[in-house]
Amino acid sequence: MSYETILYDVDNYVATITLNRPDRMNAITKQLEDELLLAMQTAEQSDDVRAIIVTGAGRAFCAGADLSNLSAAAETDWSTVDLAEFRKELLPTRPREDALDDFQKTYSYFPAIGKPIIGAINGAAVGMGFVLPLFCDIRIASDKARFGTAFAQRGLIAEHGVSWILPRLVGVSHALDLLYSARLIDAPEALRMGLVSRVVPHDDLLDYVREYATLLATTVSPRSLRVIKKQVYGAMFCGLGEAIETANDEMILSFQCEDFKEGVAHFVEKRPPKFTGK
Repeated sequence: MSYETILYDVDNYVATITLNRPDRMNAITKQLEDELLLAMQTAEQSDDVRAIIVTGAGRAFCAGADLSNLSAAAETDWSTVDLAEFRKELLPTRPREDALDDFQKTYSYFPAIGKPIIGAINGAAVGMGFVLPLFCDIRIASDKARFGTAFAQRGLIAEHGVSWILPRLVGVSHALDLLYSARLIDAPEALRMGLVSRVVPHDDLLDYVREYATLLATTVSPRSLRVIKKQVYGAMFCGLGEAIETANDEMILSFQCEDFKEGVAHFVEKRPPKFTGK
């Protein structure tokens, strides 16, 4: 598959998806969104991929929506727009039956991807570029990264599910602070808030994230990762009792899988695992 706005690379079971419009600070266009979705689906379906990294080319992770898109929206007479059709354009093009409807919207489809997604935040992540990493499973930032919601400064609102996911990551007070003020925060403040998991020196970011992704791809069961991810995101919509029942059912299923047998065998035999994901 040939891409124009992203780069897609696979090495040692790790797919790296790079937003690749560095001259525009990787600003989002419809084409970039479509290519990102396709790359995610390709990575999920590939037996050669067990973990996914999302990062940006150049000095930014993503500066948000492309200015041409914002200008066009500002000049549009919205009274003439078919809003039902407009809403359809905001959805991924290939809905899936094995995921909650909540995880089939723009960017919120990340949790439905059955493999770990790690955001390697290499620079500015602003506006829609702030939203995208929120739906990654883990966020690791360069010490040069900057974060900002930007929406209120543009006369906009908390877009694409930010009002749901951001408070779950940083708490209500921090979420409202970032949304109300639209101020930029640096990587250390993002770490203190819990917005990112780790901050590493800028020049070491990709090597660090790739090492971590390779750890996930080569030392733990792909099936376990797939099921655990679905458990954690699904538990956001249920009570403790239901989560426990789901875990009990999944535990019984795991006992019947090849990866469980291999997990015990490699531990007993003191050798590296050879998981198949089955």
